[in-house]
Amino acid sequence: MGRVAAARTLVPEISSADRRNPGQFVLQQAIECLGPKLRLAVIFGGNKEDLGSVLYRSQNTRSWKSYEIVAEDIAASLRRSGFKHVSVMPEDMNLAERLRRDGIHMAWLNTGGVQGRNSCAHAASMLEMLGIPYVGHDPLSATTLDNKHAFKREAVCAGLPTAMFTTWDMTRGPFDPKRNSRFIIAFGEYRGPFIVKPVSGRASLNVHVVQDVSELPEAVAEVYRHSGNLVLIEKYLSGREFCIAVAGKITARQGVIRHGEKPFAFGALERLFCEEELIFTSMDTRPITGARFKEVDRSETQLWSELHELGRQVFLEFNLGSIIRIDVRADERGRLHILEANPKPDLKFPTKGVTSLVHAGLAQTDLDYDDLIMSLFADRLNYVLEHSRDAVGHISELLLDAEQNGSRVFAKTLTELAHAMRAG
Repeated sequence: MGRVAAARTLVPEISSADRRNPGQFVLQQAIECLGPKLRLAVIFGGNKEDLGSVLYRSQNTRSWKSYEIVAEDIAASLRRSGFKHVSVMPEDMNLAERLRRDGIHMAWLNTGGVQGRNSCAHAASMLEMLGIPYVGHDPLSATTLDNKHAFKREAVCAGLPTAMFTTWDMTRGPFDPKRNSRFIIAFGEYRGPFIVKPVSGRASLNVHVVQDVSELPEAVAEVYRHSGNLVLIEKYLSGREFCIAVAGKITARQGVIRHGEKPFAFGALERLFCEEELIFTSMDTRPITGARFKEVDRSETQLWSELHELGRQVFLEFNLGSIIRIDVRADERGRLHILEANPKPDLKFPTKGVTSLVHAGLAQTDLDYDDLIMSLFADRLNYVLEHSRDAVGHISELLLDAEQNGSRVFAKTLTELAHAMRAG
């Protein structure tokens, strides 16, 4: 089946070279067996303005985007890797019926939600209720990562570096830095500059650089008018800015599955600013091109190591199950601080000079775009096969069907796995 089938000749060599991890070969076989039968759905964000998508329109506390184009890119990659039944569908109130109608076995979440609060977690919550396994973050992780104040508080508890910050809820009245005790505790005598932004957002939208503490009340009120949600106030960091993507331990190079010993960190990138830029401009305003970033040179050994270690620490401390991209900025003394962890980094297929920061980070590895998509799928499939067997009996039936139909790649260990999954 596609790239996976092409990798068959390499599997015996890899399996014999890594006898410490026989599950590597089993997962390889499982993916090949599932390719012709597994029905996958790649889910993007539905539009509340479309007739029949919601019962009643409500507020978007997170700036909305459909991500449909990227969902099509992901689906096309899965098809190139040999999956025969891949659908693309919107997240809206009809999602459950579409999944039932199409007999979907597993999903891929490429959505930030339709509307309402904590919208990044809505699709995952629905799939948990329906019993459909998925590639993507679980509801708690999605909510925590997408709410910057919740992420930063947990990061502080884990001992991870992040810029000093506080939040304000405008339902309690106008923000007054002179009387706000939490602000005074967080910032002391510091007078600026500050960053003011929504606690939940994307693509640097509605983010303000505020030079002096006296300008904060107006900026806080402006952000609240756009988001209707809590407002984050943090210290502006003036140093270099970086990003790095991190995913699970399993990678698939040219269709060949490998189990790593730690989360897979992509290449680290430095974001490049124009002369007038104080923060990285929204990709909605300026597309991500090669002129907007550069690779962190491996000769900067300490920086390289620290960025990779920070990424892996976030992945492990937050018990994550899918890819993230962390954004990091240095202060005036060069010390690194985590700005945020993006739970839905752009997975766009690069075209005509436009790329994504995740794909740009692949240049420092030996993975290409299809390898990236297969790696994320394989890592999640491995998790559900090993740790959620009671929830994937329907997938075990596909594996057993492959055995009964004489699949030539079906080994004894895979048969045992399928029967164990059926038994729960």
